Amino acid sequence: MSKLPNCPRCNSEFTYEDGSQYICPECAHEWRKDAGAANVEMARVWKDANGNVLQDGDSVTVIKDLKIKGSSSVVKVGTKVKNIRLIDGDHDIDCKIDGIGAMQLKSEFVKKA
Repeated sequence: MSKLPNCPRCNSEFTYEDGSQYICPECAHEWRKDAGAANVEMARVWKDANGNVLQDGDSVTVIKDLKIKGSSSVVKVGTKVKNIRLIDGDHDIDCKIDGIGAMQLKSEFVKKA
């Protein structure tokens, strides 16, 4: 059995092949098989409103009342959100908020707890 490379983003050893690329199940990073060490993309860095670096599993606090689109509910300032997951996109935090449920937030409206 051939040895697959570790993930260049999180160094996980649990990578797997999918067609012409490798995939990391821990951080969801994908890269081409023919990508050399020089071609590996730089890992994105997520920062909160104060400039602190965020990581998966962190706890954050909402710093502004946030209206929930399509609902009359509001995420109040000071709401603590535990165990966040960072994703790519406009709303870059995937989380569950007690009393509201699963939703996505923008990192610019939270601070690291």
